[in-house]
Amino acid sequence: MSARNQFIQLATKFGMLVGAIFVVTVLLAAMPGHHAPGTQTQESQQSSAAQSQQRQQQGMDPNMPGMDMDDAKANEAHAVHDMTGMQHQHNAHMHMTSPRPETPEDAARAKEIADQLRAGIAKYSDYHVALADGYKIFLPNLPQPEYHFTNYMNGFLEAFKFDPARPTSLLYKKTSTGYELVGAMYTMPKRATEDQLNQRVPLSVATWHLHTNLCMPPANHRRNADWTKFGLRGSISTQEACDDVGGKFHPVIFGWMVHVYPYEDSTEKVFAMHHHD
Repeated sequence: MSARNQFIQLATKFGMLVGAIFVVTVLLAAMPGHHAPGTQTQESQQSSAAQSQQRQQQGMDPNMPGMDMDDAKANEAHAVHDMTGMQHQHNAHMHMTSPRPETPEDAARAKEIADQLRAGIAKYSDYHVALADGYKIFLPNLPQPEYHFTNYMNGFLEAFKFDPARPTSLLYKKTSTGYELVGAMYTMPKRATEDQLNQRVPLSVATWHLHTNLCMPPANHRRNADWTKFGLRGSISTQEACDDVGGKFHPVIFGWMVHVYPYEDSTEKVFAMHHHD
C-alpha cells in the first residue's frame, strides 16, 4: 500500500473519530437537566467518569448541573425528604402546569397512554426484573410513600421522543416482602414549554410539575442547618435571600415530572399527583 493511501486511511479514521466526539457532545448538551426554563443557562459541570458511575449506582442523577458529588447527594436527599408528605400545590417551591379544557381527543389520548404504559411495565410487577433492566432505586434507605426506580437512559431518551411504554421511573410502594408496582413517572427537560408537555400528556387530564427555588445551606453548616429556612419546605425562595445567608441557590432542580397510575379505575386517579391508597 502506498504512503498516500495510508495517509488517506488515517485521515479518514481521524475524521470519523472527531465526528463521533462531536455527536456525543451534542447529545450530552441536549440531555434533560442541563437547562432551566426561560433564561437559565447551562452551568459548568466537571466530574470524573468514576464519580458519574458511582452517582448512578447510588441512584443519583448524573446530570444535575453545577454540582459536585457532595452537592448532588445533599440536594437530592434533602429534596426527596422535603417532598415526602408534601401537599402538591403551586407555591414558591412547586411550579405546576395550568389546566386546560378537556377535549374528546385528550380523553382518547389519555386512555391510550394508560393502556400502553400498563402493558409496557407489566413485567416490572416483579421489582427484581426492573433492577435487572437498569432501573435503580432512588434513595432506598430514606422512608418514602413511593419509591422511584429510575432508568437514566430512559430519561435521556424522553428528551427526544415519547414512548408511553418506556417511563423514566417506576413507582413502587414498600411492602413487607419487597415492593409493589403502582405507577410510573414521565419526565421532560426543564426547558420544555407547556405546549410541549401537553403534546406528551394532555394538561386537561394531568398536571406536570417542577421543583423550584431550592436554597441549600453552606456545606459546612448542613449538619446544624435551620431547615425551616432551607430546602423545599423552607422560607427562603429567592436568590437574594439565599445569598444573604451564604447558601447555594438552584432556581430549578430535576426536570418536569408527571405521575401516572395505570391500575386505577378512573382518569382522575390514573393521572393524579400522588397514589390513592
